[in-house]
Amino acid sequence: MSGRPASPSGFRSLADQLRSWSDERLARLLAARPDLASPVPHDSSQLASRAAVRSSLLRALDQLDLLELTVLDALVVLGHSTPEQLDTVVNAEPTDVARALARLGDLALVWESQAGLRPLTGVADALGSGPGTSGLMPCSPDSRPPAEIEKRLAELSEPARTLLEHVAEHGGEATTGTSRHLVSPHDARTPAEELLARRLLVPRGGGVVVLPGEVGLALRGGRTTREPVGTPPPLVTSERDAALVDRAAAGTAFEAVRRVELLLDQWSTHPPTSLRSGGLGVRDLRATALLLHVDEPTAALVVEVAYAAGLLATAADPDGNPAWVPTDAFDLWIATTPAERWVALVRAWLDSPRLPGLVGKRDNAGKTWNALAPELTGSHLVETRRTALGELAALPDGQVLATGTGTPSLVARLAWLRPRRPRTRADLVAWSLEEAAALGVTALGGLSGPARQLLDGADPVPALTRLMPEPVDHVLLQADLTAVAPGPLESSLARRLALVADVESRGGATTYRFTPGSVRRALDTGWGAAELHEFLASVSRTPVPQPLTYLVDDTARTFGTIRVGHAEAFLRADDETALAELLHHPRAASLGLRRIAPTVLISDTPIDVLLPRLRDLGAAPVVEAPDGTVRVSRPDLLRARTPKEHRRSAGASAARATATVAAVVTAIRSGDRAAEARPTGAAAAPLTPSGSLAALREAVETRTSVLIGYVDNHGTSTERVVDPISVEGGQLTAHDHRSDDVRTFAVHRISVVRPVED
Repeated sequence: MSGRPASPSGFRSLADQLRSWSDERLARLLAARPDLASPVPHDSSQLASRAAVRSSLLRALDQLDLLELTVLDALVVLGHSTPEQLDTVVNAEPTDVARALARLGDLALVWESQAGLRPLTGVADALGSGPGTSGLMPCSPDSRPPAEIEKRLAELSEPARTLLEHVAEHGGEATTGTSRHLVSPHDARTPAEELLARRLLVPRGGGVVVLPGEVGLALRGGRTTREPVGTPPPLVTSERDAALVDRAAAGTAFEAVRRVELLLDQWSTHPPTSLRSGGLGVRDLRATALLLHVDEPTAALVVEVAYAAGLLATAADPDGNPAWVPTDAFDLWIATTPAERWVALVRAWLDSPRLPGLVGKRDNAGKTWNALAPELTGSHLVETRRTALGELAALPDGQVLATGTGTPSLVARLAWLRPRRPRTRADLVAWSLEEAAALGVTALGGLSGPARQLLDGADPVPALTRLMPEPVDHVLLQADLTAVAPGPLESSLARRLALVADVESRGGATTYRFTPGSVRRALDTGWGAAELHEFLASVSRTPVPQPLTYLVDDTARTFGTIRVGHAEAFLRADDETALAELLHHPRAASLGLRRIAPTVLISDTPIDVLLPRLRDLGAAPVVEAPDGTVRVSRPDLLRARTPKEHRRSAGASAARATATVAAVVTAIRSGDRAAEARPTGAAAAPLTPSGSLAALREAVETRTSVLIGYVDNHGTSTERVVDPISVEGGQLTAHDHRSDDVRTFAVHRISVVRPVED
């Protein structure tokens, strides 16, 4: 902290500190606290606006822990003070108080005047009565020594002492009623008059009296708080082998990646419709949970993480309706290793403000929260999530959160670290831990090694690759028409097998079941019986069971015996018996079938409705093309354009951040030069357009930097330091120091032209 005299406003003290810093230190502050750089000031007058300062002040206070807030509150109570005085009134160790004071100085919340340390103007109002505040009034300018106050407290009667403590516990203000304000201690007849006579309560006007800060400190034993505030609450932990945590987390991470892949594969061909509000319907979420074999909260998390990673977006389906489909980034993501896919998902989750934990719950109006709803965000979620995981990362090796009591202890610790955060902190912490466990970031209450590396900025892919189970390239076929995968299957094999068989159960060994419908599904996409036999023989480590061979042959033999065309639709078969069975089937009456030849039936039912109805009746029809050949069709894979924010590279983001910091530093320095160029006396008279033109032409000829007062199209007056280049056609072309580029200004809008010394 720099020693500067008191200034007329809190902002001026902040501006003085910023001007005393080097460009490098200012750039580091703005890079670490980008909120202080928003909005970018246009000039010194706008930078000093009260609203902008209060906004930055509130953001800074939200970043303080309980000790730092207590130290700041103690400065408000004491007024001008010294570090030694703070050590005596803050209920913490002197080293902790010194560390907190240093951080407050770095954030420009505390500055040093000639009279001592003092908080930035506006801190008292911004603190209010929230967490970290003592509730004490500021000390009187002519406050008496603590020994004198203790002596006066000892002289009080028991009713007067009780009344004083009651006032202290209820805000430090009270009304006197009929009590006399000007009375000596010997003439006091009531408890209130005893306090007023000894100046333990001070009149403020309108019958209101206040408890001075020095009296409140004396009542609390010389401290602003009765409880120690120097250290955060400890976490409740238990012993757990770190290697076991890593293995369990790696298995969960692999399963999380597989769920996202399975979800997006399904939505590539059967996308759910997007609601008018932009969310996902309740029925679609329930169907997703059934597809993934998980509960609905986990399904909502999978959907939200895929959306946060840029793998999911809205696009028009074949009918032109908005639907949720994978983006083109999904094709790039699926081509990477499972470890790389997990890293991409978790990085997106760490920075996502989405609240999957709210899905299925009701808002204040009684409406259910839908997954992917645009309003499903929380401004404090990202910081709460990262802070919670950071506390887990700080635990020693072999220590994890205790079952049952670990999460409440973590909530209490975060309440100390960020006291001004919202009331929903307990829910945010619980949701963060549940989501981390479902994604494989944590396991058994502890943070995994790869997740720890990811939080530290290292590459966790090599470590996670060693921990993840090796994908297998085979299955074990069984006589009951099932196939057991003895581990996680390779992505390509899992996709082909899911086409031929239905998933019956998931887990360490996934079970697939072959049915006539699943085999027919493969035949519908163009597979032949020979290809199916070859595929099954190549992926099985056991001989292909005879029942499965019969199933494939029987399904292929009946497949295509009936052909469907357009009449509205027609049915043709070489086997008259097959058509006769359909024509007289009890459930076929609604299809409107009519025989027009021994081997041909026609129907007035549209073909897209007729096909699934015939399959429900046990038939296996195929579509016949106009030339009489069989038409094999498979659903097109739908893709949406990757959202813009997910197409940005890390290098481009870093470059933009650096450019933003540089622009803010440039704007602040330009404002300083403009402030220095202002006249200290009476304001200069406005120039006429001809006077501005002459002054600018002179600056162009002499190559002198000038300060101009410029009024824009909205009537806002700003001051800019510019280097004039040319003046033509009533337009000034100059290099603007504030934006660091060449701009044009209308001469008739320039009211001030004043030379600026280099």
